[in-house]
Amino acid sequence: MASESSPLLAYRLLGEEGAAFPPNGAGGSGVASARKLSTFLGVVVPTVLSMFSIVVFLRIGFVVGHAGLLQALAMLLVAYIILALTVLSVCAIATNGAVRGGGAYFMISRTLGPEVGGSIGLMFYLANVCGCAVSLLGLVESVLDVFGADVTGSSGIRVLPQGYGWNLLYGSLLLGLVGGVCTLGAGLYARASFLTFLLVSGSLASVLISFVAVGPRDIQLAPRPGTNGSSVPPRYGHFTGFNGSTLKDNLGAGYAEDYTTGAMMTFASVFAVLFNGCTGIMAGANMSGELKDPSRAIPLGTIIAVAYTFFIYILLFFLSSFTCDRTLLQEDYGFFRGISLWPPLVLIGIYATALSASMSSLIGASRILHALAQDDLFGVILAPAKVVSGGGNPWGAVLYSWGLVQLVLLAGKLNTLAAVVTVFYLVAYAAVDLSCLSLEWASAPNFRPTFSLFSWHTCLLGVASCLLMMFLISPGAAGGSLLLMGLLSALLTARGGPSSWGYVSQALLFHQVRKYLLRLDVRKEHVKFWRPQLLLLVGNPRGALPLLRLANQLKKGGLYVLGHVTLGDLDSLPSDPVQPQYGAWLSLVDRAQVKAFVDLTLSSSVRQGAQHLLRISGLGGMKPNTLVLGFYDDAPPQDHFLTDPAFSEPAEGAREGGSPALSTLFPPPRAPGSPRALSPQDYVATVADALKMNKNVVLARACGALPPERLSRGSGSSAQLHHVDVWPLNLLRPRGGPGYVDVCGLFLLQMATILSMVPAWHSARLRIFLCLGPREAPGAAEGRLRALLSQLRIRAEVQEVVWGEGAETGEPEEEEGDFVNGGRGDEEAEALACSANSLVRAQQGRGTGGGPGGPEGRDGAEGPTTALTFLYLPRPPADPARYPRYLALLEILSRDLGPTLLVHGVTPVTCTDL
Repeated sequence: MASESSPLLAYRLLGEEGAAFPPNGAGGSGVASARKLSTFLGVVVPTVLSMFSIVVFLRIGFVVGHAGLLQALAMLLVAYIILALTVLSVCAIATNGAVRGGGAYFMISRTLGPEVGGSIGLMFYLANVCGCAVSLLGLVESVLDVFGADVTGSSGIRVLPQGYGWNLLYGSLLLGLVGGVCTLGAGLYARASFLTFLLVSGSLASVLISFVAVGPRDIQLAPRPGTNGSSVPPRYGHFTGFNGSTLKDNLGAGYAEDYTTGAMMTFASVFAVLFNGCTGIMAGANMSGELKDPSRAIPLGTIIAVAYTFFIYILLFFLSSFTCDRTLLQEDYGFFRGISLWPPLVLIGIYATALSASMSSLIGASRILHALAQDDLFGVILAPAKVVSGGGNPWGAVLYSWGLVQLVLLAGKLNTLAAVVTVFYLVAYAAVDLSCLSLEWASAPNFRPTFSLFSWHTCLLGVASCLLMMFLISPGAAGGSLLLMGLLSALLTARGGPSSWGYVSQALLFHQVRKYLLRLDVRKEHVKFWRPQLLLLVGNPRGALPLLRLANQLKKGGLYVLGHVTLGDLDSLPSDPVQPQYGAWLSLVDRAQVKAFVDLTLSSSVRQGAQHLLRISGLGGMKPNTLVLGFYDDAPPQDHFLTDPAFSEPAEGAREGGSPALSTLFPPPRAPGSPRALSPQDYVATVADALKMNKNVVLARACGALPPERLSRGSGSSAQLHHVDVWPLNLLRPRGGPGYVDVCGLFLLQMATILSMVPAWHSARLRIFLCLGPREAPGAAEGRLRALLSQLRIRAEVQEVVWGEGAETGEPEEEEGDFVNGGRGDEEAEALACSANSLVRAQQGRGTGGGPGGPEGRDGAEGPTTALTFLYLPRPPADPARYPRYLALLEILSRDLGPTLLVHGVTPVTCTDL
């Protein structure tokens, strides 16, 4: 090995990660029969072999020679602290439940969800595939360094021809041997691993004995690559035996050029090589399906393996520093052969570790691929990997992986890919730490691992250290791996995955939301930060889709609750009829693409149910402050499911995968003339109840006439120019004066302004109509209103209209509960409502002249029209007997106005202060 010249070992030759053995079939059958391995054979052996790798024979001198003993020990300590943090997370997750086939992929996907788990699982699989190829190439080059026909130096046995084709042939033959062992099953691999462990242990024992038994000697160094060995005088390194001056010379760092690559070594580059050589900590956890007692074996076996390898590395560091001069350490990475009592035993150890690494990577890759295929995250692409033998061995995944490794071997030397492989492993380690951190932070009651020597501090430190090591080893590979993970996650998110695994993100959100809801103190509310929090009562969503989307636009980041009352008495029913309905309503929210919660209740009447929802919907500081109702009129209900593209049956059936279509989960709209669940009396009483509870009220009429682009989530800039008209005065009680500045009038302004901030309504122009009394001079009230709008930062046009000629200014004010001057009878009140309706309709078709709001509008249209009208909703009368008359006047007032919102606000919503 004196002429070993491949830079592959400067990164990572061992594809680590011992086999990921699932239970037979990776399912529930055959699990008991598959659990045969003890802690030693199932965890200690594969983990030790993965953590030693070929580096223990070929990079001890490299690390000590360049970094010196003190820095080498510091590097080893830091590396093992990083690995130990991840070991704690692995042990915690592995002892919290049954871990089936897939190892790290299974842990991550069942914790963080299929999107993250699938992306990291695929990266972990590719890392194992490439790691197997790197191990085989390293093994081929190690063999050719001794037996190759082109080998230099006096110790070579020149029998094997060399070249790209020959190297590929040797690699393919070794891959065939490795693939054959893995295809025959995990049992044969376990026996082969134990035999490999014995060979490696014997080789290491001979090296340790040689340090003591061999006397001082000079070891000839091979010429550097690119030099003519015959014209360069021979150089020698010195094995001094145990010597204090040798130790003193090797204490400090002495970074120099790497004799195999010519690159100048630094602390970071040497640390990366050392770290790459001692990973492989999840080899035992991946064998959980074959362990007799995984909850005990994984923590105990992994910790024993980590401690054992740590002790061996420290021992080799000390022995090398005491006995070998720096020249020998830096110029001959294979110096173990030169000082060994029996050099062939060292070669056997090198070849055994490389062969074990390739088998470990291939069988680990096949188990990960089989788990990915069974989860069906990537569709038919991985279908062949589902094939298993009668004994449960996924030979289809083995052959699949074998073919990919063969393709990678065609690339020849994988200098750069060796670093990428290690970075991929570190991504998986960081994800395991993140999974454990998420479970710990979520405080889920079912997270009760029997292994308790961890905390969220160790998990967080493990995530940070893995990410730091990624960028220390290869910044480009680290950035590329994170980008690849993001792309794969986006692909899996778009494709959709199983939802029955459980998402720790939901537990984290619950934990954080609960904490912040407790901090959302209603006593600290301020009008500056007021926002609408809507409760929309929906009888049948088939006829309420436009209103459902319009309310979504009005919420301005506030709470939005869809409420529905099911009529019935729980005492007379065998079970609660409300709970089965939630699935349909949540699907409705998803399909309509609105950000709303669903709250359903059971009550003997709609009015009582509305009271329940108004009182109990929401939580803490997030409770509805505004009730939204559809208008109560005689218009025949429309079935918007038939015309809305989002609710078309083909899309529904395709998305639900054969489950009942959403349109079948809601009854058809009420037929014209059929009885209603809510009487006019109860409808007005519901409005009165909401006002008594200090809730704002919005009644929506004719929202189905709104154009689809106004209800979409995109921008409406390309749509025809429209107006949004606001009438901030009670038109059923005209009295002149500054009626527009009361609380209700300001609430109308606020809601209209909120709507104008929605992208779909950006092109609509806000118009505020100022009603003048019969004796009020034009211009004065308009000036006051413009000053108020300026203070409120509301951009709108102001138009004055004369209204209230019949109002007697000397007449005393009526009580707030009245909705029309008390001296008027029914006929006079109807005439007043008709007159107000005519006034509003007369203003709807009028443009403002000049600019884009002029008579010609945009795109050659005849002129802008009113898209939505905001009207002042008067309070219901104090006498319930007058409720039907009140509703009739509202119907006359809003008749033929198109989409209209009748609004009554009872809470202050605007502020002029900063």
